[in-house]
Amino acid sequence: MVNINFEKLYKDVRINEPCSIAVPFKKGELKGTTNVRILDNNKVPVKSQSTITATWDDGSVKWLFTRFFATLPGNDKTTYFLDTNCTDSNKANLSEVICINSDNSIKVNTGAMSITLSTHANTLFDNIEINNSHFSKDAFSCPNLNINDNDQCSFCIDHYVINESGPVATIITGYGHHISDLGLILKVEIRYTFFYDKEYFEMAYRLINSTDNAIKVNSLILNYTNPSNNGKSAVATSNYRTLYNISDEGNEVSQVIDSDYLIYDANEHMSETFYGTFFADVTPSTGSDTGVTITHFQAYQNYPKALSASKEGIIASIIPPDVTDIVFQSGMARQQKMLLHFHDCNTSYDEINRISSIYQMPDRPYIDKSVYRDANVFEDIFYDTENILFESHIISKADSHARCYGLLNWGDAPDPGYTSQGRGHGEPVWTNNEYDYPHQCALLYSRTGTRRFLDYMLISAEHWMDVDICHYSNDPLLMDGQWMHTNNHCLNSKIVCSHEWVEGLLDYYHFTGDSYALNCALKIGDNIMRLLETDTFKQKGETNARETGWALRSMVALYKETFDKKWLSKCDWIVGHFREWEETYGHWLALYMDTVTIRVPFMISIAICSLMRYYRINKSQEIKDMIIRSMDDLIENCYMNTGVFLYKELPSLSRLGNNTIILEALTYTYELTGDSRYLTYGITTFLNTISSAKGGGGAKKVVKDSVIVPGPGTKNFAQSHLPLTVFYKALCDAGMTDMIK
Repeated sequence: MVNINFEKLYKDVRINEPCSIAVPFKKGELKGTTNVRILDNNKVPVKSQSTITATWDDGSVKWLFTRFFATLPGNDKTTYFLDTNCTDSNKANLSEVICINSDNSIKVNTGAMSITLSTHANTLFDNIEINNSHFSKDAFSCPNLNINDNDQCSFCIDHYVINESGPVATIITGYGHHISDLGLILKVEIRYTFFYDKEYFEMAYRLINSTDNAIKVNSLILNYTNPSNNGKSAVATSNYRTLYNISDEGNEVSQVIDSDYLIYDANEHMSETFYGTFFADVTPSTGSDTGVTITHFQAYQNYPKALSASKEGIIASIIPPDVTDIVFQSGMARQQKMLLHFHDCNTSYDEINRISSIYQMPDRPYIDKSVYRDANVFEDIFYDTENILFESHIISKADSHARCYGLLNWGDAPDPGYTSQGRGHGEPVWTNNEYDYPHQCALLYSRTGTRRFLDYMLISAEHWMDVDICHYSNDPLLMDGQWMHTNNHCLNSKIVCSHEWVEGLLDYYHFTGDSYALNCALKIGDNIMRLLETDTFKQKGETNARETGWALRSMVALYKETFDKKWLSKCDWIVGHFREWEETYGHWLALYMDTVTIRVPFMISIAICSLMRYYRINKSQEIKDMIIRSMDDLIENCYMNTGVFLYKELPSLSRLGNNTIILEALTYTYELTGDSRYLTYGITTFLNTISSAKGGGGAKKVVKDSVIVPGPGTKNFAQSHLPLTVFYKALCDAGMTDMIK
C-alpha cells in the first residue's frame, strides 16, 4: 500500500475534488490494474480509474497513473492510500461518465450535465444540457481566428478520439483545422476533460502552424451568447485577494492582461504554481436559467489575454486583438486551456472564485521518495544523509531561473551567456529546455516531494512539446525534431542530435497520463534516427562520436520506455564511433584548430556519461574499459594543481574549468571500479559549485512578446543538478562526506 500525501492548502473542505497521482513500481511487483483502488484516510474506497503508462520488459507495471476523487480537509493535511491488493468488488466505481460514440457524434453524460460533440461541424458543441437549461450549438461560437492582418479563418472538427474514459473522468480530443480566406490550412486539436458529477469541464485548444511560413495571429476569440439575455456580469482578477468588477445591470465589464499590466503588477508567487485567477461570469436573473463562468488557465503567464462580460454573454480572448503581436513560426504549436463552469443563479461569487482558483492551483498529492527509489525508475539520486549547503544550493538554483511571461515563451527562459555572445543577433537566445530541464525538475521532485518542482516540470514540458518541436515541415530532417537554443525559439537554428532530449517528455507522460508527450518523445527519436542516416554520420572521427553520444541518451531512454529494439539499432554503431575516435587520436581528442588536437573535459565527460547509460542495459566489457581509460587519461592530462579540471587543453584556453558534468563522469568511473580515488578529483569542483550563488533579481522588462523577470536560464540548473546529486550520493556511499564539511 502506497501513502498518497496531501499537504495543507485551502482553508475550506473540498468535497470529491478531482486529483491524480503517478506511482512507479519495481519490476514484477504489479501485473495490472484489476486489484488497484484508492482508499481515503479512513481506508474507505473512493471513486478512481487507473491507466498503465509504462511497463517493464516482463509486462509488469512500471508506471501507474490514477485519477480519483478526494474529500480534503480545510487548513489541514491528510493521507490517502493506493491499494494494489483489492480482492473484493468494493472499489467505489458504481457510476461513471457515460460516453456514447457514434459515426458523427459523441454524447457525454457526466451525471451533472450532458454534452454532444459532432464531427464535421463548425461548432464546439451541438448542445449542452444542465440544471434544466439547454444551450444550443449557437451558444458557444467556434474559436474565431484572424491571422496576417485580417485573413479570417473558418473552423471544422474532422474527427474525435476518446483518449480515456472511466468513473472519474473522460477525455476526448477533436482533430480539425482552420481554413483562412486565402486558403491557408492550420491544424487544430481541442481536448475536453469531463469529470463525473461536476458542473464544469476543461477545454484545451491547440493551434498548429501547418503552413510553410510564419503567421501572425491577430486574434483568437471564443464567444458565449447568453440565451436569456439578462442578468448580472462580472470579471475577476487576483494574485492575493480576488478583485471583482461587477455590473448588477449586466453592463459590459472587461479586463485585458497585457505587458503593461504585468510590468506594474506586484506578485510574490512562484508563478509556475500560481499567479492568480482570471474569470468572467454571466448569471441570469431568471431563477431557472444557468450561469456560465469562463476561466483562463494561467492567463497572466500566457498573456495576452482578455475577458469581457455583459448580460449578452462573454467574450473570452485567448489572443485579444490589437494588444501584442503573436507570431507562430512554421511548425510551431501552442495549447491554451480554459475552464467552463455552469452554475445556478444562486451560486455566490465566493463559490465561483473557489472553483476558479482551485483550477489554477489544484491539490497535487505526493508520494515518499522511497517509492521512486525502490522502483528503480530514475537515476540513483536518493540518499539519507543531507548536507545543508548542498541542499540549499540545489533548491536555490532550481528556484532562481528567469520567469518569462508570454503565450509562446511561458515555460522557457533565455540564456544570458548565449545572448551576450550575440547568438540571437541582438535578441534573447531561448534555452529550449537544453539539458532536459523538465527531467531534472522531475528528479528533484521525486527526491523532495516539493510541489513547485513538479509544477516547474509540467509547465516547461508543455512549452517544450508545443513550441520547441517542429510539428510541420517538408524536410524530414526537421519534421518532429527539437530546435536547438536560438532566438524566437526556432529562428536561425537547426535540429541536431546533440540538442534533442526525451526523458522529460516521458516524465510528463507518466505524471499526467497525457499521451501527446509520449508521442512527441517517440517522434523526436525518429528524427534522431533519420539524422543518423545522413552522410554526415557516415564519416568517422571525434566530432560525430560526440554528436552521437547525445543521441545515445535518447535512444537508451526510449528503449527503456518501450523495449522496442529499434532504438538499440544504432547504439553499437555509435560505440564503434567512440572506438574509432580513440584509435584515430590515441585518446578522445578533438581537432580544435587546423593544426591542433586537444582534450576537452566537458566533451569527454559527455561521452562517458552517454556510454554509461548504454552500459546499464548492455554490460559490455569494452564500454567499461573505454570509460575507465578515458577518465584516467583526462585526470593525467587535464587535472590542475588547483583541484579542478582545465577548460580546454590549449595554452590560450587552459583556464579553470567549472562544468559540473565532470562530476557525473567521475561518479560513473567510481561505480565501475569501486575506487574512491576518482571521487577525490571532484571534491574541489563540487565545493566551488555549491559555495557559489547565482540568484535572479532585477527589474522586469518587455522584450517583444515577452515580459522577462531576470535570472539565470534554466540550463543553469538542468546542466548541473544530476552531476552534483549523483556525486554527492557517491560520497555518501563511500563514506566521504567529511571531505565536504
